[in-house]
Amino acid sequence: MNSLSRYAWLSKLKAADIKLNNEDKNVSHQIIKDLNSRYTAKKYDAEKRISQEDMAIIKEAIRLSASSINSQPWKFIVIESDEAKQRFHSTFANKHQFNQPHATTASHTILLAYDPKFTKEKFAKRVDAEVTSGHLPADMYNTFMGAYAFAEANTDENGFNGHWTKAQVYIALGNLLHTLARLGIDSTPMEGVDPELIGEEFKDELEGHVCEVALAIGYHKDGEDYNHGLPKARMALDDVITTL
Repeated sequence: MNSLSRYAWLSKLKAADIKLNNEDKNVSHQIIKDLNSRYTAKKYDAEKRISQEDMAIIKEAIRLSASSINSQPWKFIVIESDEAKQRFHSTFANKHQFNQPHATTASHTILLAYDPKFTKEKFAKRVDAEVTSGHLPADMYNTFMGAYAFAEANTDENGFNGHWTKAQVYIALGNLLHTLARLGIDSTPMEGVDPELIGEEFKDELEGHVCEVALAIGYHKDGEDYNHGLPKARMALDDVITTL
């Protein structure tokens, strides 16, 4: 082997070693461990309940979720009591019955709802909070209110901007999923819900917000959750990420 070939071979070997070490480091990182442990639970143990301490963390994680221009155009309803669970259970009368068991067997369910008509007046309340908290200087109030122009760009002639506000709810959902994984709590995101019946049953609590996705949370049923413990099935890194 000549010196040039040997150099190329050593460089290739070193690169492979660096890649392997990085992969090992990535796999052992707590964030990756959290995401690898997270899965969609298919059957819950109705006897196991999430502690109030963990629920307090979950609620605070929801509150701290990010949103475009800090709009927070959402409402979250935590289904906890047996009465509330039965109310949610009844909303599966017409469709998506495959998700109905979670309504009563999961420890809790969180209804994630968006504001279909997020107005400038509502945004002003968020900006007020920015100033009160000290995050925003009072003399920047009007400047920050100008950020509502982005919401206006996503609002139709009827005042509907639900496509935009619904997207914010999914940011909170992603935050929730990682929070739950860190706490060792199982979860099941459910788009298979009935927004119309949920809107009727929880009209007073929703206050005009619309729920099109819910999250069942709790602890899986040992030996009966077919999805528990299976390896991750994700596309290869190079198939989903392009670095320029």
